[in-house]
Amino acid sequence: MDLMTITCERVVSPLPPEDLDALIEATSAGILDGGGFGWLQPPGHQALARYFEGLLLVPERSFYVVRENGVICGAGQLVRPPASYEAHAATANLTGFFVAPYARGRGLGRALLEAMLKGAKAIGCKVVNCDIRETHVAAIGLFRSFEFEHWGTHPYYARIGGQTVRGLFLSKLLANENEAARWQSSIAMPDTSSAASDTMTNTPAPAHGLTLYPAIDLKDGACVRLRRGEMEDATHYSDDPGAQAKLFAEAGCRHLHVVDLNGAFAGRSTNIPAIESIVKATNLPVQLGGGIRDMAAIERWLEAGVSRVILGSVAVKDPELVRQAARAFRGRIVAGIDARQGRVATEGWAEVSELEANDLALRMEDAGVAAVIFTEITRDGMLAGLDLEQTAGMARRLSIPVIASGGVGSLEHLKALRDVARDVPGISGAIVGRALYDGRISLKDALDVLGSC
Repeated sequence: MDLMTITCERVVSPLPPEDLDALIEATSAGILDGGGFGWLQPPGHQALARYFEGLLLVPERSFYVVRENGVICGAGQLVRPPASYEAHAATANLTGFFVAPYARGRGLGRALLEAMLKGAKAIGCKVVNCDIRETHVAAIGLFRSFEFEHWGTHPYYARIGGQTVRGLFLSKLLANENEAARWQSSIAMPDTSSAASDTMTNTPAPAHGLTLYPAIDLKDGACVRLRRGEMEDATHYSDDPGAQAKLFAEAGCRHLHVVDLNGAFAGRSTNIPAIESIVKATNLPVQLGGGIRDMAAIERWLEAGVSRVILGSVAVKDPELVRQAARAFRGRIVAGIDARQGRVATEGWAEVSELEANDLALRMEDAGVAAVIFTEITRDGMLAGLDLEQTAGMARRLSIPVIASGGVGSLEHLKALRDVARDVPGISGAIVGRALYDGRISLKDALDVLGSC
């Protein structure tokens, strides 16, 4: 394993182009993963460049970045009140704090927060405040490990994917022991022990939004669905993949999941015209897998407009390629882990290895992939429900998102996934295929249940 160095710094002058590009890449990946400055979708390179350049012009803002092996992977801001706010002169708000999903789980967030708190003390701050969506569970845990106190909850903090998300308000007192007593208010708090208050306090948090990925599986240029990954057991649905993609977009979907089935067996992309027609048909982000086994193929598809490339068989047979690709195309490489009863399958599911799916997932996280797609092959196309136990178990072990796949056959299956995801926020979405094509689930109902798409 390569040695890793983590460094943090306050940015006081314009970043050189390579650093600005890395910062924008990290920010875009963070926004796509569900957080970042209020944006729901990345606003584009130029807009983000102007945003970060503008930060340095505001004297009340201190801008920090964290680097892994010299590459910027996260950032945060300390915002002091204007000079006219004398009553708040010793406070600062911590905002815009994030680490890119491909760099999480390696201590960058902790290092960044330590540096920012040290910086806050250096400029005379006695209190640091922050507010955060309740869905950002890992970040909340990080702040609490630094003894931030949760003092309030905003019941209507944000609206994301048609769902209301609450916000948590946190504070940390930086004053030393001798000063701390002076910072404690002597004013009695109003009584909030009424039944109405208790009811609000005990209201369960709404589920974090899950992403629906409608599947377009390609065989001989057509849209099909397999049962248990068997090419001989394919159901034909459409001869026009581009038109199918457009139907999904018009129904409200915001992502597409595409697999080149012939390519998965051949070890190289084969349904090229069909894939290109899907990319051109809509502006939706497309994640593509099947037969992509080298850097040239990865780069070709990313340049052709694919948003993320899924690496499956190569994750087992050439993990160094995954590591190199994850570094070269940060936030755009996803590991596809397909398993039969917990053991990893490769070559279009034709071969089953002795490698455990969870072990491979941990290796892929270490390699730097942005997410993992987990499919239990024995359930795929059978409409009998997802393997929630394996999916949740994998998500609990990882700090990167896990997308569930294989077996969705009814709206109840999506509701079950949503309920599990309330307790396992690492589950970020679901891939649905046959049930949509057969009309067992309407796209509208699926989107409503999952909360985002």
